[in-house]
Amino acid sequence: MEKMVFVISFCMLFSFASIEAVQNGSLITHLPGFNGAFPSKHYSGYVSVDEKNLFYYFVVSERNPSRDPVVLWQNGGPGCSSFDGFVYEHGPFNFQEGKPKGSLPTLHLNPYSWSKVSNIIYLDSPVGVGLSYSQNTSTYITGDWQTAVDTHTFLLKWFALYPEFVSNPFYISGESYAGIYVPTLASEVVKGIKAGAKPTINFKGYMVGNGVTDPVFDGNALVPFAHGMALISDDIFKEVEVACGGNYSNPADTCDQKLEKVYSAIAGLNIYDILEPCYHDPKAQQNTKGNTSLPVSFQQLGVTERPLAVRKRMFGRAWPYRAPVKDGIVPLWGAELAENQLHVPCTNDEVATRWLNDAAVRNAIHAQPENVAGPWELCTTRISYYHNAGSMIPYHKQLTAEGYRALIFSGDHDMCVPFTGTQAWTKSLGYKTITPWRSWISNGQVAGYLQAYDHDITFLTIKGAGHTVPEYKPKEALDFYSRWLDGKPI
Repeated sequence: MEKMVFVISFCMLFSFASIEAVQNGSLITHLPGFNGAFPSKHYSGYVSVDEKNLFYYFVVSERNPSRDPVVLWQNGGPGCSSFDGFVYEHGPFNFQEGKPKGSLPTLHLNPYSWSKVSNIIYLDSPVGVGLSYSQNTSTYITGDWQTAVDTHTFLLKWFALYPEFVSNPFYISGESYAGIYVPTLASEVVKGIKAGAKPTINFKGYMVGNGVTDPVFDGNALVPFAHGMALISDDIFKEVEVACGGNYSNPADTCDQKLEKVYSAIAGLNIYDILEPCYHDPKAQQNTKGNTSLPVSFQQLGVTERPLAVRKRMFGRAWPYRAPVKDGIVPLWGAELAENQLHVPCTNDEVATRWLNDAAVRNAIHAQPENVAGPWELCTTRISYYHNAGSMIPYHKQLTAEGYRALIFSGDHDMCVPFTGTQAWTKSLGYKTITPWRSWISNGQVAGYLQAYDHDITFLTIKGAGHTVPEYKPKEALDFYSRWLDGKPI
């Protein structure tokens, strides 16, 4: 008996020693561009899922790591790196362009980092995105279902590497196309819990910002948004409303002709925030009308079901870029797009690109060099991605019905995934209104509006914010984020 106890104790000590060795190997001790002490521990590295090497950057909470929630963050695309969130939105640092131009950025502590109140994992997913890579490039052909399964496997392995966090409340969060990633992953996590997957994840809920959800609701969102924001006249609105019968997501030819007036009116705007200037990239694809502000992301996120003829008129070529059909499903991203490098319009990603492609930075964060993992890009073209999970509304209905909390938030000046569609689909769930439409306050000022429903789902707007809410309104974003995680009223 004593021998058995000794063997078990020895195995446990060996296991803990192995975990500690892995964690120490993942600990970040310095970052090029930053001089000073980290406010909390940072870890990064790869977790292997079959042949796939998924890269994560983990920031320990600055408040109470042992009790604060663990939050997974994913950016969208599909194909965009979660370092977008890390560098430009709610990461622990603010990045300042290096001087002289072309030198490494300078990093300063971010007073509105989400690590102030939570442990947060930034994950590059699916494989092929950001710093995640595979030697078998056939794994770069993926979709909604495979991404959810792989990310769930990643989480199980990650919590095995960091077992001290397995009892913390766990939340899944993301923005844009993560409106698909988040509910599908949440569904996989719940299935894993029911099936007895170990370690047992203490899943509590999820957050989605300006998220793609449903082709009909998303496709119908633009016209009322443009009208409400005074981007189209009453006359244009009435014309398209009559011609389309309120259905803009898959219109008939007569409706298409009227919609051209809408597209013409909004040409030249920054679709991610209509109040901000659009930084036009001369290399970006332009359509026959010279419009540089209606990118593939707008087609993909808002109106993916449009007829081919309309896509050609809007974007100057067919969408999605001659990529092959697989199992009757056309991919959103095609590998053949790589011949025409993708440029995300109206954005400047030079700081992140310069920093994450620096050899010293990659060494410091335990990322593979460019000759192994490839160059870091804000949004990659090397994956072929299939949107095969359909509408997210059934996922939201099931998850909230099972008691998982949901915060659905929207920057109210985003034209890429307008709040009008998000407001409509949250209402369509049919839940009883618990808190009627009202303003919410941050720093003594109205910061937006919210409506809360039964089953703990809240729709919230952020006044003056664009597609990436924490980038535009960092203080207000930390405010609603911390209140919601702590279970306090917003």
